[in-house]
Amino acid sequence: MLAKTAGVKHLIVLVNKMDDPTVNWSLDRYEECKEKLVPFLKKVGFNPKKDIYFMPCSGLTGANLKDPLTECLWYTGMPFISHLDSLPNFTRSNDGPVRLPIVDKYKDMGTVILGKLESGCISKAQQLIMMPNRHTVEVLSLLSDDVETDDATPGENLKLRLKGIEEEEILPGFILCSPDNICHSGRTFDAQIVIIEHKSIICPGYNAVLHIHTCIEEVQISALICLVDKKSGEKSKVRPRFVKQDQVCIARLRAAGTICLETFKDFPQMGRFTLRDEGKTIAIGKVLKLVPEKD
Repeated sequence: MLAKTAGVKHLIVLVNKMDDPTVNWSLDRYEECKEKLVPFLKKVGFNPKKDIYFMPCSGLTGANLKDPLTECLWYTGMPFISHLDSLPNFTRSNDGPVRLPIVDKYKDMGTVILGKLESGCISKAQQLIMMPNRHTVEVLSLLSDDVETDDATPGENLKLRLKGIEEEEILPGFILCSPDNICHSGRTFDAQIVIIEHKSIICPGYNAVLHIHTCIEEVQISALICLVDKKSGEKSKVRPRFVKQDQVCIARLRAAGTICLETFKDFPQMGRFTLRDEGKTIAIGKVLKLVPEKD
């Protein structure tokens, strides 16, 4: 579920220990494992025909991990590593605006931040904006996988030393942006939510913990706007009084503080989220609209 929310589009499911003497590469046992997993994966949002690929393997012997499988006559597909290499790459925009969600920060001869560059390119001596506090910063140095470099492209995990901001002025969940195209920030937004696991009903006023990109913030569901039919996508005309497990709804959420976010349509990496309560993920969702704050 968390993988789907994080943007994972393809799933390879390895059915392990198929070499066990009690199994002996049995097709019946393999199909039994598939039948147990597929309903859950469908519920989360994966399409079994397009998004999921099952394969038998043995982690102990390495069978079907790197080399083609010889012990199992009924499996004719590729081994795991070969199939992994054949999957399409995730496309990120080199020409897009800079978006670097901050995971952590510390002091080391200045202010150092850590994060993955989701969009745009960053160079040494570049001027950027830290959101949501709108500090102008300069990149003094950057490291990709602990190797110093002058430039970085999307998808790289970076360590940046910044000028113009103190370490205590930065929090995880802040975003480093292009000066001419800063990210949106606010407290209130409308979102489509899928209730995955929750024993009781959820009503307006319900509080949970929002996890969106690298930001963690308390939120409240301030209003339920409509229910959404899972199959047809049709929206109800009457506002629901509550939602429950396995239902899809559009709701208005309000964060305890100002957060950086984008609509899912414009920027999926910064528009998808999970809601957690008492240590459990109760819902997944996507941001549909940012609601301006009233004066």
